Amino acid sequence: MSTIQVEVVSAEESVFSGPAKFVALPGENGELGILPGHIPLLTRIRPGAVRIEKADGDEEFVFVVGGILEVQPNLITVLSDTAIRGHDLDEARANEARKAAEEALRNAKSDIDLAKAQSALAIMAAQVAAARRFNQRK
Repeated sequence: MSTIQVEVVSAEESVFSGPAKFVALPGENGELGILPGHIPLLTRIRPGAVRIEKADGDEEFVFVVGGILEVQPNLITVLSDTAIRGHDLDEARANEARKAAEEALRNAKSDIDLAKAQSALAIMAAQVAAARRFNQRK
């Protein structure tokens, strides 16, 4: 089976680099699945899990806080301010942060506070879901 090179990069580091058979991630308008030979694509991605089926059949999960996806004939690049490897996700900490975001949402006093709280809540909810997905596959 053919493969495509995948690069997942955060602001701090390269989180994943290697050949893959398939990549699934949360696109701006829904879930995207990318196989080798996919047409070129440039789109925003939402917070959530990037699932990479590696060339050897193993899977790698990376949580991203949104970002940009670029698909070229021989390369998939995921750029995100924050990317966390699946094995580094802590569901309990993510749940605590989600609860704090819910509290901030209830206490928002301005439209800006409300927008910040809604964004934080969406990110933390996606991180909790990603941690659950990763923990279920163990």
